[in-house]
Amino acid sequence: MILLNHLWIVLALPLAGAAINGLLGRRWPKSAVNSVAIGSVALAFLAVAELVREFSSLAAAQIPWVQSYFTWIAAGTSTQSPFRIDFALQVDQLTVIMMLVVSFVGLLIHIYSTGYMAHEEGYYRFFAYLNLFTFFMLTLVMAANLIVMFVGWEGVGLCSYLLIGFWFLKKSAADAGKKAFITTRVGDFAFTVGILLAFWTFGSVTFGDMFGKAAQMQPDTISHAGVLTTICILLFIGAIGKSAQLPLYVWLPDAMEGPTPVSALIHAATMVTAGVYMVARMNPLYSRAPIALLLVAIVGAVTALYSATIGLLQTDIKKVLAYSTVSQLGYMFLGCGVGAYAAGIFHLMTHAFFKGLLFLAAGSVIHAMGGEQDMFKMGGLRKKIPVTYWTMLIATLAIAGIPGFAGYFSKDEILDAAHSGPNANLWLWLLGLIGAGLTSFYMFRLIFLTFCGKPRFDEHKVHVHESPKNMTIPLAILAFLSIFGGWLALPHLAGGIDYFSTFLKPVFTAYPLSAQAAVEASAEAASPAMSVVHALTGWPVIVAIIGLLVAWWFYIKDTEAPKRLAKSVHGLYVLVFNKYFVDEIYAALIVRPLLWISTNIFWHGVDERLIDGAVNGTARVARESGGKLRELQSGNARSYATWIIIGAVGFTILLLGVLGMVR
Repeated sequence: MILLNHLWIVLALPLAGAAINGLLGRRWPKSAVNSVAIGSVALAFLAVAELVREFSSLAAAQIPWVQSYFTWIAAGTSTQSPFRIDFALQVDQLTVIMMLVVSFVGLLIHIYSTGYMAHEEGYYRFFAYLNLFTFFMLTLVMAANLIVMFVGWEGVGLCSYLLIGFWFLKKSAADAGKKAFITTRVGDFAFTVGILLAFWTFGSVTFGDMFGKAAQMQPDTISHAGVLTTICILLFIGAIGKSAQLPLYVWLPDAMEGPTPVSALIHAATMVTAGVYMVARMNPLYSRAPIALLLVAIVGAVTALYSATIGLLQTDIKKVLAYSTVSQLGYMFLGCGVGAYAAGIFHLMTHAFFKGLLFLAAGSVIHAMGGEQDMFKMGGLRKKIPVTYWTMLIATLAIAGIPGFAGYFSKDEILDAAHSGPNANLWLWLLGLIGAGLTSFYMFRLIFLTFCGKPRFDEHKVHVHESPKNMTIPLAILAFLSIFGGWLALPHLAGGIDYFSTFLKPVFTAYPLSAQAAVEASAEAASPAMSVVHALTGWPVIVAIIGLLVAWWFYIKDTEAPKRLAKSVHGLYVLVFNKYFVDEIYAALIVRPLLWISTNIFWHGVDERLIDGAVNGTARVARESGGKLRELQSGNARSYATWIIIGAVGFTILLLGVLGMVR
C-alpha cells in the first residue's frame, strides 16, 4: 500500500510541474514545457489509478482511509479545547470518483492545450497555471478537514483568476478575471463564517469528528432551523459563488474571455463542481438540516431553468456553453437537494465528459474559423471539420439526454428522484423537466447553426481546417466517455443494480432513505421490460426529442421562423436576449454605489483628507517650526550671548521653583 501510505505524492506531482515550469520554463523550448506539464499530470493520473487499485483491497472498516502528516495550525492549550488542524488527506469512494475525473480529464485538456495554445505568448506560464490548478483541485477533493479543503477551495479560485485573465493585456479578459475573483469572494466570506461556526459547534473541523458529533445531535426540522441549518446554509452560499448559481452566477459567462482549454477544465469539468462536491461531502449535516437541503434543491432547479432560457438566444458559441454549464450545475444541486447525492455526483462525472468535450470541440471550431465565435457567422462546417462535428454531436446528444448517451442516465436519475423520491417536489421536477427541454433546443440550435446549412462566412478569407491530432485525439476519447460513461447505470434500467450508486452508498449512508434508494426500490418492484419501456418513453426523453425537433424546424426547415417569433414576443425577446439585464441591475445597485463610496468617502475623504492630511499636516508643522528655529542661527555672537543669558535665567527660575515645592 505504497500510495495509500503516501497520499501526498498525488499532490506533489502537479505542484512540482507548476514550480518547474513557472521558475524555469521561460528559457525552455515548448517541447520541454510540454514534457514537464503533461508528464506531471500523467504521473498524477497513474498515481491515482494505483491508489484506486490499493483502495479496492481495503476492508470496509478502514474506509475512509485518513493520513495525517503534521500539525499545521495549533492554538490554545490541551485543557482548553485547542484549535488544532493537521495537514490530513483522506480517500473514500467519493474521493476516488473525484480524483479520477480531475486527473484524467485534466490530462486530456493539457494535451489539447499543446495544440490550441501553440502560438501564444506566455506558453510556459499557461501550463504552470494549469498544473497549479490541478494541485489545488486535488487538494480540495482529498482534504480530510474543512481547513485543508478551504486551501484547495481558495487555490482553485486564484488559478481561475490567473487563467481567465491569461491575456491580461486584453481589457475584457482582465475585467473578467477580476469579476470572477470578486464575485466568488462574496460566497467565500459566508463559507469562512460557516467553517468557524462548525468549529464552535463541533470543536473540530475534521470530517470524521464533525459527522460523528452531528449524528448525536437532534436533527433540525422544517419548522425549526437550528445551528446545523445555519452551518449548511453558510457553506452553501460559498458553493453558490464557486459553482455559479443564482444570484452569484454572473462571473462564469464572462470567464469565457479566457482561453478555451481554461473554459473546458475549470469552468466545465472541475472547479465549478467544487460546490456540488462540498454539499455531497457534507451530506451527514445536510441530511439533518431539511431547510438547507430544500434551499439547495430550489436554487438548483431555478438556476437550471433560468440559465437555460438565457442560452436560447446567445450567439457566441462559448457563451451558449457557459450558460449551459450554469444550468447543468443546477441539476447537480437539484439531485443533492432531493437527497439523491449519488445521482448528483453521477451527473457531475458525466458532465465532465460531455461538457469538457463541448468546450474543446468549440475551441476546435474557433481554431478552424480563425478566432470567430459568432455562430451566425459560421455554418456548413460539417464536411470541413468532420472529427470536430461528430464528436461535438455526440456531446450534444449526451447533454440533451438522448437515450444511450451518458447524460441521459445521470439526468434521468435526478429527475426521477425529484419526481418520486422521499424529498420529491412536483414543482422542482417540473422546473427541471422544462429546463431539460430547453437544453435540448439550444444545444441542437448550436449544432445546426455551426455545422449545417450554407456557409455564412467568406470562404476566400477564412481557411477552414481540421485541428491537429493533439487536439482531436482528446476529443475522440471524451466522445467515447460521453457515450459509455453513463453505462454504469445501464443495468438499473432493467430493474438491476446501479453500480455507480452502489459504489458510493457507504459515503451517503447517513441519510435514512435516500432518493436513490427509493428509485432502486421502485425499479425492483417493476418488471425489467416495463422499467426499460418507462425509461425510454418518460417525460425527460419526450421533452428532449421535442427540443431537437423544434430546433430543426427553426434552423433547418424554416429559418425565418425564429425572426417571426422574436417579433411576436418582442418584449420577452429583448429581456432574454439581454440576459434579464442582471449585470446592469448589479451595476446600478451594487457596483456603482460601492465605487462612489470608495472614491468619494474612503479615498478622497478618509485617505486623502484624514490620513494624508494628518501625515502631511505633521510634516508641514515640523517644516515650519524648523524654519523658525533656523532663523535663530544668525551668526551674530551678541545675539547668541543674549539667548544664553535668557536660558540661564529661565533655568535658574525653574530650579528655584522646584526647590520651593520640595520644601
